[in-house]
Amino acid sequence: MTSNTELPPKKKGGRPRKVVRRNQFLGVKCTLIEKKAIEAKARSSALSVSEYLRTVGIGGKINKTEKVLPKEVLQMTGTLNHLAANMNQIAKKRNSYEELNALERATMQQLGIAIRQLAKDIKTYLQ
Repeated sequence: MTSNTELPPKKKGGRPRKVVRRNQFLGVKCTLIEKKAIEAKARSSALSVSEYLRTVGIGGKINKTEKVLPKEVLQMTGTLNHLAANMNQIAKKRNSYEELNALERATMQQLGIAIRQLAKDIKTYLQ
């Protein structure tokens, strides 16, 4: 006599498992006003906040404008760096109580002229 002691597998009730499980958490810091604005936009889109942020984050477009400085500004910056290096070398020598020779005095005069010209160029550019 064979008896069937095995019971058929019990069917699990409840919600079926999702194919893609979202189990990663991503926190976002924002102000109370930003939070309310995001919640309002999610509500108006008939989405949860998570779904809204995920949709905007993955498919949203951000206007990315690269800030490129004009050629003139870059040249002025380079000139200022060069002048600053020269002035620093001369100041170091003067602070060590050494006298400037004729070449260094001439260089100082040219640096002064270059600084005044650069200041004029900056004023002209900004107007």
